[in-house]
Amino acid sequence: MTSATDSPLPAVTRLIATDLDGTLLRDDKTLSDRTVAALAAAEEAGIDVFFVTGRPARWMEVVSPHVQVHGMAICANGAAVVDLHDGRLLGVHPLDRAIALDVVAVLREAAPGVSFAVELATGIHYEPAYPPFHMDPGATVAVAEKLLHEEAPGAGTPVLKVLAHHPELAPDAFLALARGLAGDRASFTRSSPTALLEISGLGVSKARTLAACCAERGITPDEVVAFGDMPNDVEMLSWAGASFAMGNAHPAALAAASGVTLTNDEDGVAVVIERILAAR
Repeated sequence: MTSATDSPLPAVTRLIATDLDGTLLRDDKTLSDRTVAALAAAEEAGIDVFFVTGRPARWMEVVSPHVQVHGMAICANGAAVVDLHDGRLLGVHPLDRAIALDVVAVLREAAPGVSFAVELATGIHYEPAYPPFHMDPGATVAVAEKLLHEEAPGAGTPVLKVLAHHPELAPDAFLALARGLAGDRASFTRSSPTALLEISGLGVSKARTLAACCAERGITPDEVVAFGDMPNDVEMLSWAGASFAMGNAHPAALAAASGVTLTNDEDGVAVVIERILAAR
């Protein structure tokens, strides 16, 4: 692996794909002035910038002003493509409710103490024991089996992902357990420092949806530079022609990337964008 200053870059960079938390955003969840300037300069140079995140669309306010003409973001780890100009869903790759119920049952048996939240295209709903962070005041509180039932609030609305939290298991151990038990039925990843799994439809990932968006624009993987820091970025970092794990990245992200840049608090994404623009 090479550094931000000497890692090979594409001969032509047409698209920058960047994760948000732990990557583009500082630890205080803000964008630095340097990063804002780098994003604007990339767009002015004709390079598309795609935000590719595990966040739902409703948590994109921090970067919404910085999408330019295309207005697009890939949210929920690839389960949704959103127009941030008007909030419209442009594409959805849902998790089947019956499969979600099966996965919930498997994890309840294998990991006593687990609690769940259900992320719909319209908002989040969660169990009473689920950790109370970033909660939507309009959320329904009920067991996951009820939330996923066809007659539950939001029935018929696509399930973007199910979140599974465990208060005691080590994060990577919980991920390995879930993948071993149900990895043939759904996609499991994580982006939180806690034991919080993100469960999507089988095969859904940031990379798969990004690849489809790029194909629609005639952009090939070797024209893409990607940035990330956690296991949910691994496929995207592997897919892109050039990719950078942050200096603060999880070992899996570091192993998947072709280079490493500075940490998110040190404007690691901006450092590489500035290098891309200087080489044009």
